Amino acid sequence: MSCEHLVCAQCAHPVIEGRCPLCRAARERMHQHGFAGLSPALIALLLVVLLFATLAVKHLSGL
Repeated sequence: MSCEHLVCAQCAHPVIEGRCPLCRAARERMHQHGFAGLSPALIALLLVVLLFATLAVKHLSGL
């Protein structure tokens, strides 16, 4: 979803313009990506590193 076509209930202007504090807050909330502010690419990289670390521990423990 994008804020290009949304109209603010407080100021009755497009949210994309960010004319009032409510518009700016909604625009920021909609433009956040990823989990906890992390980009999806960084999350994928962390998951791959975690997978390799798990495989290394499993290999070293001899299971």
